[in-house]
Amino acid sequence: MIRATETEHAAVSVLSMKQQRITDNLDQLLDVLPARIRERLEEQMSSDELLEIVMDLGRVPEARFSHSMAELGPEAVTLEELEYVVERVGSFGKDNRAGIERTLHRISAIRNRTGKVIGLTCRIGRAVYGTIDIIEDVVESGKSILILGRPGRGKTTKLREVARVLSEEMHKRVVIVDTSNEIAGDGDIPHPAIGRARRMQVAEPSLQHAVMIEAVENHMPEVIVIDEIGTEQEAFAARTIAERGVQLIGTAHGNSLENLLSNPTLCDLIGGIQAVTLGDDEARRRGTQKTVLERKAPPTFDVVIEIIDMDKLAIHAAVAETVDKMLRGAEARPEIRVRNPEGAIEVVQRGEAAAPKAAIVPEDDEAGGWEPPSNGRKAAILRQPVAASLRKESASATRIFPYGVNRNRLERAILESHVPATIARDLSDADCIVALKSSYRREPAKMRDSGARKLPTYIIKSNTYTQIASAVRDIFQTGALERGFTDDAIREAEAGVQEAQQTGEAVELRPQNSYTRRLQHQTAEQHHMLSDSVGVEPRRRVRILPSS
Repeated sequence: MIRATETEHAAVSVLSMKQQRITDNLDQLLDVLPARIRERLEEQMSSDELLEIVMDLGRVPEARFSHSMAELGPEAVTLEELEYVVERVGSFGKDNRAGIERTLHRISAIRNRTGKVIGLTCRIGRAVYGTIDIIEDVVESGKSILILGRPGRGKTTKLREVARVLSEEMHKRVVIVDTSNEIAGDGDIPHPAIGRARRMQVAEPSLQHAVMIEAVENHMPEVIVIDEIGTEQEAFAARTIAERGVQLIGTAHGNSLENLLSNPTLCDLIGGIQAVTLGDDEARRRGTQKTVLERKAPPTFDVVIEIIDMDKLAIHAAVAETVDKMLRGAEARPEIRVRNPEGAIEVVQRGEAAAPKAAIVPEDDEAGGWEPPSNGRKAAILRQPVAASLRKESASATRIFPYGVNRNRLERAILESHVPATIARDLSDADCIVALKSSYRREPAKMRDSGARKLPTYIIKSNTYTQIASAVRDIFQTGALERGFTDDAIREAEAGVQEAQQTGEAVELRPQNSYTRRLQHQTAEQHHMLSDSVGVEPRRRVRILPSS
C-alpha cells in the first residue's frame, strides 16, 4: 500500500506565495505496480490528493485519497502481483519497510507467520517547501522543539523542511537520524529536500538511540533531527543530546502535551513525573493530599508544538511552566496559529505570557512547585522587597554553558548554592564555561571558538554533583556571595517578625538552606518571637509565629 510520507494531504491546503509543493516522482512509484493497477490509477486518480495504495492478497486493490477511497478494478490481488512489486523496490528492513531510491515513497509489508508478504501499503512521499513559515520564529530561536500530532498531519514533512532551512538558510551543522529513511528517502544519496543536512541511516529500529548518541560524539552537529522518538532509551538519548548543548528537533507519538504527560515511557521528554510525599503542615497549607505529583527534572524540549490540523498549530512556548500547571490541575493555554485561505499566518489565541519568575516566586520555584502561603495579602507585602532584589539578580545573572556536563546536576548546584546564574543554551550567549575534562581535551572547534573569545573555563574531572557544585562555587567566589544572601535572609526574617507582630498571624519566609534557616531562627529569638521550620527540602522554610 502506498501512502504519503506524512507529507500528507497537506498538499490540498492553500499554500502561501512563498510555498512550493513538489510531488515526489509519482511516475517512479507507478512503475513498480502491476500494469492493470497502474492503468486504473491513471484513469481515475487525482494525483494531488492520492495518499496511499493498498494491496492485500485476495482483496481488490484500493487507492486512498485525503477524503475518499476508490477500488482499482474488480479482480483481487494475486500472490504474483505482490511479488512483482517486492522485486522492484529496495530491500525490506527489520521494520518491514522499503523504499524507491532517491524518492520519498515508502512501501510497507504485511507478512504471514512464515514471513511471506501477503499485503503492501504504498505510501506517497511528497516534499513540501515553505511549510514551516508558520513556526519559523520558533525554529530559528535555537530552542529544542518536540512536534506532536496524529499520523498524516505533516510531522515528517515539517522535520524535512526544518532540516533544509537550518542547514541551507541558517548555515548550521544539521544531522538527521533517519531510522526508516522516511525523512531523506531511500538509497545512499539523500533526497535534496533536506538541503545541506547530513543523514545517518539506522541499521535496525532498536539501534536508533545508539545512532543518536553516535551523531553527537562523531559529527559535532549544532542541530539533530529525529523522527518518532518512541522508547525509553531514545528518550534518554534525547536528554543526553540536550545536555550537550545541541538543538534537538524531533517528533513523538501522541496527539497533545497532555497525552505525553500520561505516557510513562516518554514523559521524561517533558521533565518526567514523580510522586512527592508532603508533611502534614505542607499538605494542609497547600490544601492537597499528602502525596502529589511534581515535575522531576527540566524538560528535554523547550517547546512543544501540537499539530491540530495541516494549517493549525498549538505552541507551548514554556514547557516547564506548562507541565507544572497541568500537574497542579490548571488548564494549559497554548498559542494557537493558523494559516488562513489567503496564506497569511494568524494568531487566533495568545499563549499565557511567561511572567518573570523572580517577580512572583523565589528562586526555588523550579525545583518543585513552591507556592505562597494561603494568606495572599501577607505574602505580597513580605515578598515585595525580595522580588525587587531577585529581579535585579536575574538581570545580571551569570550564564553558564555546560560542555559535556550533566545539565540536571548543574541546575541543582545553581539552585542549592543560591547564586544568580542560569544555564546558557548556546555558547554565544554564555559568560563562562563548565567543561568535563575528557570532553575538553578533545578540543573541538566549539571549544577553540570559546578560547578565542576568552571565556573563563572551569574544568571538572568527573560528572559528579560534588565536582559540579564546587565549580559553581569557584565561579561565584562563594564566600562573598553567601554573605550577601545571608544578609538578605536576615532582613527578610526581621520583616517577617514585624509583620507577625502587627497582624498577630504566622508569616512564612522563603525557602533557605539549613545554615540560613538557623540564622533566621536566631533573628526571631532576638525579637522574642517563636519560629519553626516547615516543608521538605529543597523548599523547607522558616515560619515566624505570632506572640501568644
